[in-house]
Amino acid sequence: MQQNNTTTFIFLAILLLLVVIICFMIYQLVQAKKAKDDAEKSFYALEVKVNDLQLETLESKLNPHLFKNILNSIQSHAYQTYFALDKLANVLDYILYESKKKFVTAKEEIDFALNLIEINKIKISPLFELKIKTNINKEDKLYDQPLLAPLISIDLIENAFKHADLQSADAFISVVFEFKDNAFFMTVSNKISDKKVLKKERSGFGHATLEHRLRIIYKNNFKLDKFVENDVYIAHLKIDLLGYKTEMLASGR
Repeated sequence: MQQNNTTTFIFLAILLLLVVIICFMIYQLVQAKKAKDDAEKSFYALEVKVNDLQLETLESKLNPHLFKNILNSIQSHAYQTYFALDKLANVLDYILYESKKKFVTAKEEIDFALNLIEINKIKISPLFELKIKTNINKEDKLYDQPLLAPLISIDLIENAFKHADLQSADAFISVVFEFKDNAFFMTVSNKISDKKVLKKERSGFGHATLEHRLRIIYKNNFKLDKFVENDVYIAHLKIDLLGYKTEMLASGR
């Protein structure tokens, strides 16, 4: 009888020890998970700060660069100054106020881009073929939601007017804006000029700025294709705003 009691005591002691060990391991796992979550939150907060700093740096370069280009266009074609200044006022309002926001709606960015195109039209002859097309599904639920980075359309437009062949008979610039399936699309194409554009000091950061901003903000939710086909340069941008918003909500941003 005493031997049975001893065996039972040893069994209970071992069982109790196992329970204590299991509870300790569970506690350690919980603490490790908590530490991992805290580390991920700290890393994410640091990443956001770094990205915001990078974007602020990029925007500080971008806005003066755009403003200088616009003024140069107006100065070289004084006879259209009144019309250009009217459009310039709209562009400056957007730069001064809307571009300070982290995001704008697709409508706001497209309206800004159309004003920017009107200003750039000063550079070309009235006979030059400039094709502007919009294909907008205003019923799309994300069309009026602020999910688009402001000034995202500048580089593609400025590049087309800078490098287009403005002299040949078949020269053209085409700009197409689309919003469908909760995604923003922009396609810019132009006949390439045979004349080499002179590179100015500190110029040429436009493409790098655009791709850098897209990577920082949208990560894998964008696609930017640039290619040449039959002496026509084509740039196509797609931003999947639904995918981006889904990731934002999932990460608690």
